[in-house]
Amino acid sequence: MLQTPSGGAGHGTTAADSGLMSIGSVLNVLREEFPEVTISKIRFLESEGLVEPRRTPSGYRKFSPDDVERLAHVLRLQRDHYLPLKVIREYLDAVERGEAVQLPVLGRQRDGEAVPAPVETPAAARICRADLLAAAEIDEEVLGEWESYGLVTPVEDGAYDAEAVTVASLVRELGRFGIEPRHLRVMKAAADREAGLVDQVVAPLRRHRNPQTRAHAEARTKELAALTVRLHAALVQTALGVRLP
Repeated sequence: MLQTPSGGAGHGTTAADSGLMSIGSVLNVLREEFPEVTISKIRFLESEGLVEPRRTPSGYRKFSPDDVERLAHVLRLQRDHYLPLKVIREYLDAVERGEAVQLPVLGRQRDGEAVPAPVETPAAARICRADLLAAAEIDEEVLGEWESYGLVTPVEDGAYDAEAVTVASLVRELGRFGIEPRHLRVMKAAADREAGLVDQVVAPLRRHRNPQTRAHAEARTKELAALTVRLHAALVQTALGVRLP
């Protein structure tokens, strides 16, 4: 059980609110067990429906001890059992309803410890140069130009990540509007900076003493990448004054 600070009834604070905590206080409590947790992570878990703190009239979050314990439970299930947030939310909601539910298991069990199932790399995870040319419907000269701007880069043995097909297709589509590869260097630079930011956040996880925490780094990277992509899209739409369907 996490030890949450007891709140005295200070000036302007009702007895009912005295046990509530600010998001900063919650962060300090959680970091004793989860040193990698951030305020952004807590807000993200709220946005995903994992916790519902109260709001003051001015909009500030106020967390109860039960909220803090639920957050800790969520973080443990992520760290120790590698469960997706949707599965965690459904499980915790069922427990709170008093239903007799078993903890979902992802992968196999070893010595009483959840171990993530091995990820099978699909055959299309790497494609050869000829397949990329065919999938993107471009020729060697065009691909060479894109490579010179860093838009498409081989990963190993001259092969490409399957995502290169998506990148190539999008670059080609933008070309239909007169946007040339050299114009896209600014987008590539922005993507590199965003990736660097994610790496900065995840780096402490990769260096952590706990092997389970290190293993969780990949899941955290994917989670942050998804949020970054969503933010980037929202910022572009805001700047252009448009809203995509």
